[in-house]
Amino acid sequence: MPFEFQGKHVTVAGLGVSGVPAAKVLHGLGARVTVVNDGADERARAQAVELEALGITVRLGDGDTLPDGTELIVTAPGWKPTKPLFTAAGQAGVPVWGDVELAWRLRRPDSAPWLAVTGTNGKTTTVQMLASILKAAGLRTAAVGNIGVSLLDAVTGDEEYDVLAVELSSYQLHWAPSLRAHSAAVLNLAPDHLDWHGSMEAYAADKGRIYEGNHVACVYNVADKATEDLVREADVEEGCRAIGFTLGSPAPSQLGVVDGILVDRAFVENRHKNAQELAEVSDVNPPAPHNIANALAAAALARAFGVPAAAVRDGLRAFTPDAHRIAHVADVDGVAYVDDSKATNTHATEASLAAYESIVWIAGGLAKGATFDELVAGAAKRLRGAVLIGADRALIREALTRHAPEVPVVDLDRTDTGAMLQAVQEARRLARPGDTVLLAPACASMDMFTNYNQRGDAFARAVRELGA
Repeated sequence: MPFEFQGKHVTVAGLGVSGVPAAKVLHGLGARVTVVNDGADERARAQAVELEALGITVRLGDGDTLPDGTELIVTAPGWKPTKPLFTAAGQAGVPVWGDVELAWRLRRPDSAPWLAVTGTNGKTTTVQMLASILKAAGLRTAAVGNIGVSLLDAVTGDEEYDVLAVELSSYQLHWAPSLRAHSAAVLNLAPDHLDWHGSMEAYAADKGRIYEGNHVACVYNVADKATEDLVREADVEEGCRAIGFTLGSPAPSQLGVVDGILVDRAFVENRHKNAQELAEVSDVNPPAPHNIANALAAAALARAFGVPAAAVRDGLRAFTPDAHRIAHVADVDGVAYVDDSKATNTHATEASLAAYESIVWIAGGLAKGATFDELVAGAAKRLRGAVLIGADRALIREALTRHAPEVPVVDLDRTDTGAMLQAVQEARRLARPGDTVLLAPACASMDMFTNYNQRGDAFARAVRELGA
């Protein structure tokens, strides 16, 4: 039965990007809304004034207490399941939804189906590629979820869509028990956000929720067995297929690469003998291995929705990646300078390092509990040198000492934003023509910068100064 909001007391946990629109939508549906928020800073107070003017109750600085009479909680995705608010809700039998669950429940009967993507890395790029492919096929679509259009706006607004390309984080999936996508992909799994989930097993289980109830295809990464294991464990609709993607030659029911061509052996007649050419590797921007994998996952979801091969090619050609994702900044004296500031964990950095043969690596920042031995050991043969910045750079330096002792390392003992200019200058000194100076920090940025965007911008400015 649909949830009836009229007259129900709904508590919205958390202001911000998801909380404010959720509160407004629920209020518009006739619910009695109370918003609780941990903080009471200037931004929160301004949002509270806006909501209170509508008749919504807001409690700032008190995010742990369950308001009396609460019948449903709608939470911001980042709020940990261990918060006292949710413990109290569990004891009282009060359900907890995230903004994704709310959006799913508010869909109209004729709403656009969802093609959903999750994974430790590559979600945003894959969803944007998918949206580009769907648009090339003439479909009305949008990239939604963590990016682009708000999911709530997409399902409650006046804009009509044929299909939605949906990016979902592990946080969002944790709070979305009813989600049932047309088709979904888990791109990869590596340790991340374990402080929130409590364990790798819990993190993987929340990622795996994206496959529950899939109708047509569960897309997995052939090179990452954990993603296939999640497909095996999922309870899907009868007839839903497991579809793999691989950088190698594809088996039946897979998409892969043959002689520089992206090919489909899943959504073709007689897939045991036939394959459909989709695009060339050169159509993928940039054609780094992990980005080709993203393109194959996007293509698999689009093909599951019935998109023709030509639209896959045209959509990939039209796609332009966001800034700071393995973006070529400039060539200076025969050395390429590449900004992958978005590589904020070891898994993303491993993929970035694998894209180049000879690298001067700029790394460091906030490690978030990560270890670097496996990353350094795997990349040691590619490293011409390393320049380390940031609060936790010693962890990377120690891994380099253990696994790449011959690689020269410059350790910059500073965490101010100006350190990036010195880092680029030191990298230039280490590099030789044909090398790539790669900013792939494997760490978060907040020790030195506001976010990874600011870090990447600082790198690009420093590179431009070299060429001036």
